[in-house]
Amino acid sequence: MNARLAAAVALTAAGILSVSCGGVVDPSKNVTETFTGTVKPQGQDVKAWSTGNSGEYTIKITSLTPNSSAFVGVILAQGLSDGTCSGNLPIIQSNPFATVNTPALSNAIIPGNYCVFVYDVGTFTTTETYTMTVSHP
Repeated sequence: MNARLAAAVALTAAGILSVSCGGVVDPSKNVTETFTGTVKPQGQDVKAWSTGNSGEYTIKITSLTPNSSAFVGVILAQGLSDGTCSGNLPIIQSNPFATVNTPALSNAIIPGNYCVFVYDVGTFTTTETYTMTVSHP
């Protein structure tokens, strides 16, 4: 019985230490960053962000003007170690059919630098201004 108690205490301590050292973060405790930008017809815009913890992320386009019903493409890519988003970056997830106020991308994530590309999938007839939220640990 004492061996079980010792094992339970050891597992609890290990769990507490892993959370305090960049472990998995409960999604209800995520940080939400807001980004704005513009995308020309057949163009793209990119925003960089980073996280020091594992957990879940969600990317959502919250507004698109003037045509809020247009489809927009969203790509999450691994950013460079210096936090920039240039060159051929490894794509993690993409959605060419994102719409306003629905999650465009969502999944598990580990610590690192990331880039979100917002692009025209061929539905823009004029420059669109967007607002995007990125919820991450």
